[in-house]
Amino acid sequence: MSTFGSPGPLPSTKPVPPQRGSFPLDHDGECKDVMMTYLACIKKVKGVNEGECRMLAKNYLGCRMDRNLMAKDDLKNLGFAEEPKGGQSLGASEEKGVKGELRW
Repeated sequence: MSTFGSPGPLPSTKPVPPQRGSFPLDHDGECKDVMMTYLACIKKVKGVNEGECRMLAKNYLGCRMDRNLMAKDDLKNLGFAEEPKGGQSLGASEEKGVKGELRW
């Protein structure tokens, strides 16, 4: 048979990871205890974005950054804005909604 129309030999290229959004897996389980605590919290609150779980998420990301499992970055760039001082709300400009509801 002829190979007419076949693409021929494909170029050999080395895959490169994306700039952001990928990081090494935690094969040694260095942050597994923090991760399991966070997942238990999410399960307990049925996926609602509670402050307690957000603190655990911060701890998990901090653990990964400390152990070079992800690039060090400011937590505000990862979706953790500064907490209001004294536990005050963000003000009248905050949208009304269900407590802990994620808004896009």
